[in-house]
Amino acid sequence: MRRFIITGHKAVADGSFKLDDLGGGGGRVDILCRCVNSSFVLSHNIRTDAEIYLIMEAGDDCPKTVRIDGSTVRYLNPDERSTASLIRNACLKKVPAGKELVSSPGVSVSRRGFADVVKDLEGKGTFVYLKEDGTDIRDFEFPENPIYVLGDNQDLTPEEEEILLAHNPAKICVGPVSLHADHCIILVQNEMDRRTGGI
Repeated sequence: MRRFIITGHKAVADGSFKLDDLGGGGGRVDILCRCVNSSFVLSHNIRTDAEIYLIMEAGDDCPKTVRIDGSTVRYLNPDERSTASLIRNACLKKVPAGKELVSSPGVSVSRRGFADVVKDLEGKGTFVYLKEDGTDIRDFEFPENPIYVLGDNQDLTPEEEEILLAHNPAKICVGPVSLHADHCIILVQNEMDRRTGGI
């Protein structure tokens, strides 16, 4: 299983954003949508061995985490608008503390923040921090069940980084220049595909 944790530092957790204003009123939900696309969407197929955790850290109802499971997700299309609709519908759910509700097949929402997600995934794989000063991806030995952690258009906050570093993550760099989060995911997926022969 390949897991991705994306922190949406300004992503509005209450689902009040409009589908035609993802970058502004949505708090850069457009970036999260692109990360979903990069995690799952292939040409005429969906990756079933991937899972993504979108941590929505802004708005009145934050934090919330939207989890998408490639093995069970339905209605996931390549365009940002339909992906944003899945995320928004999940965020509109009134979620009791400690519970995870299914909003549509393969899409769930909970009231977890960054620390909660990291804690919950401990023991389910090896954390891998995508960081510009990390080991070059081409020299990296991928663990069996990697859990990739990265920010949206902002780095992890010092507090988030401290939480992650307490779990002794591997650090990798995907190249010599800074890239968008969704592009980093594509490069990671591609490199793993090359090593394993694909999905």
